[in-house]
Order: sequence, then C-alpha cells, then structure tokens
Amino acid sequence: MSVYFASDLHLIAGNEESRCREKAFIQWLDTIKHDADAVYLLGDMFDFWFEYKTVVTRGFSRFIGKLCELTDSGIPVHFFTGNHDIWAGDYLALEAGVILHTEPMETEINGFRFLIGHGHGLCDTRAYKFLLRILGNNTLRILHAATHPRWGVAFWQWVSGKSFKNRQLVSPFVSPEKENLVRYARQMLKRKHYDFFVFGHRHLPMQVQLAPDSFYINTGEWITRRTYAVFDGKGMTLCDTKSKTVEKTTFLDVVAGTVMA
Repeated sequence: MSVYFASDLHLIAGNEESRCREKAFIQWLDTIKHDADAVYLLGDMFDFWFEYKTVVTRGFSRFIGKLCELTDSGIPVHFFTGNHDIWAGDYLALEAGVILHTEPMETEINGFRFLIGHGHGLCDTRAYKFLLRILGNNTLRILHAATHPRWGVAFWQWVSGKSFKNRQLVSPFVSPEKENLVRYARQMLKRKHYDFFVFGHRHLPMQVQLAPDSFYINTGEWITRRTYAVFDGKGMTLCDTKSKTVEKTTFLDVVAGTVMA
C-alpha cells in the first residue's frame, strides 16, 4: 500500500519560480502514480484561487491536467482547502474529479485511524480565526464573484504575490509543546484515539510522537524543501525529494519531537 500526502505548493499565476515548482510537483506525481492507492493534497496548493461561474482563472493548467490524469486512471485524489485556497468551489471536483474537503477529515486506512486536514484555524489565535471567518464569509464570496475578473483576480493575485515575498515561510521551531497543531492533536487525542494526525500549513516537515501508538505528522512545503509523507499500510515516512537520494525517516525509529533539518 502507498498513500501519499503533500501540501503547501503555493502556485502563483504568471510567476516563473512558481512554474518551475509546478513542473517539479507534476514530475513527483508522475513518479508515484504507478503505485499510489490514494493521494491527499492538504491545502494551499494555490497561493490564490477563486472560481467564477463561467470563468477559469488563468494559470495552473499543467497541475490541473495532471489531477485529471490521476483521477481518470482511478486514483482517488483528496483535495483539502487551505487558508490560501479557501474559496475553492466545485470546479476542481467536477472538472478534475478530485474529492474536495473544506474541513479536517476523519478516515480509516488499512485499519489505522487518521485525522487529516490543512491545519489553519486549529488552535490558532482569536484574531487569526476571526480573519478566517471573514475570508470564508459567503457574502464576501458573492461580492467578489460580482467583480469583473480583470480587476478582482488581478487584485488578489497582487496581494498574494506581495505577501508571498514578504511573509516568513517558517517560524522558528522551539519545541513540540509550542506547536499549535501539536497542541490541537493532543487535545483531540484526549477525546478519541487517532493513530495519525496529518496536516500541512506549518511549512515545516515534522514528526512528533504523541503516545506510544499515536503520531503527529506535518508534510512541510514545496517552496524550498519539497517534502511529503507516505503511508505504506503499517507506518508513515517523511520524504525529501530534493535530496539526491530520497531521505526517509520512519516514525518507529525516531525520538519524539524531532524535526527534519
């Protein structure tokens, strides 16, 4: 069994570096499509995404075409919305055949219980959660849809590009106890057992052992490290595609709280 997890590709329309990143991600999808039982894309695959009723946003044709190829071949592709592609509608589901998720999902894979999602808004500050509520507001979505794409899309792509250049991609790792998503996973574990919590959003590939039989995994990002996780039916492995040989760390062999350097 091979189930793959990746997140935070942050594709930007008209950006040359993003186009190279898109091609690298497609190349990776080509390498895994022969043995993939399922693919989970855990959000922020686009740095900005909006769907008009009759207009398709320019860019990303290679990526969307590859999603079509995977789903047409019978591989389930789960697409989770993140804080950057929060406005995803039914286009990707109808045209590319992905299974769209707007909330974290609980599922069972080969007898193991998973909680999977992007990770935004979970155990975050009130201010950040308020911002997400504003962005997720249906009225704002309707107002944006009424704006001509020439101005609406151009504005948000400008905001996206500007913030992408200025934002800090990875805040420093201090300890597992300081990680919001680790705290969230520990809280959830008190209510119900999960073997694996798998999230993106953090931009830092990470593995934390929460209990003898429970692990938190962050898939990292594709801007600098190009990391992903794979479940082989028994355990999870973090992989780094930019190494000459794929770097793998099996969870059963690590010290709790280690982070890939």
